[in-house]
Amino acid sequence: MTNTLWKSVTVTRIGAVARVTLIGPAKNNAMGPDFWREMPLVFGGLDADPGVRAVVVTGSGRNFSYGLDLAAMSGISGPLMDGANNLAAPRTVLHDHIKQMQKALNAVADCRKPVVAAIQGRCIGGGVDLIAACDVRYASADASFSIREVKVAIVADMGSLQRLPAIIGDGHLRELALTGRDIDAARAERIGLVNDVLPDAEGALAAAHATAQEIADNPPLVVHGVKDVLDQERSARVHAGLRYVAAWNAAFLASEDLSEAMTAVFAQRSPEFKGR
Repeated sequence: MTNTLWKSVTVTRIGAVARVTLIGPAKNNAMGPDFWREMPLVFGGLDADPGVRAVVVTGSGRNFSYGLDLAAMSGISGPLMDGANNLAAPRTVLHDHIKQMQKALNAVADCRKPVVAAIQGRCIGGGVDLIAACDVRYASADASFSIREVKVAIVADMGSLQRLPAIIGDGHLRELALTGRDIDAARAERIGLVNDVLPDAEGALAAAHATAQEIADNPPLVVHGVKDVLDQERSARVHAGLRYVAAWNAAFLASEDLSEAMTAVFAQRSPEFKGR
């Protein structure tokens, strides 16, 4: 795995701990087609590698991730925006795209090797989906978080709505998902989104590696068992929720508000939503 030249991440090894680093700091590690295609392969390989006992996930540059690369992924819903072509076939294609993309973050959550996130700077949308799929999360003091999809007229469909109830509780999740507001690292720690806040990015990464190494020092089959038992009840609920939201967005994603949101993002102005 460490010798593979991935386009969306780098994979390095420090003993039994693998570090997966999101790359593309010029675009704030936005998640484009390469990310969604490669993550199941990356984490499938780490899961199968007996030399890896724990994984650290972090981002390159100042920010963890700005989430979905809207420009690179905008074509997915394109056919649905044409009313004359808004029939079963394009909806089925979109449904398949959503389910395929969900596999990227399911691979993180389902990895038998515990995954520890080190978060710095902005963690938006898909970035929150990614850290929600991790087992433990550390943040730098400058980190901020947003379940931003509502701001671009999308129901979040990559796992935040399914995984975060067990992490931060229903009330906090509803507040964040319905408003799309930013929260800082201190608030994230108070509600349980992150386990601890460190002074800077280097401190967050060091804490993540220390915890990953502590996990790696434990008997690996027991670690796998602990994670499997903890996930047993939650995973069925999460996967049912992911199936539901994939069907929901295949049916209801296309709207004038979505077109307005995309136009506003690229024009760098505030959108005007009309509920159409």
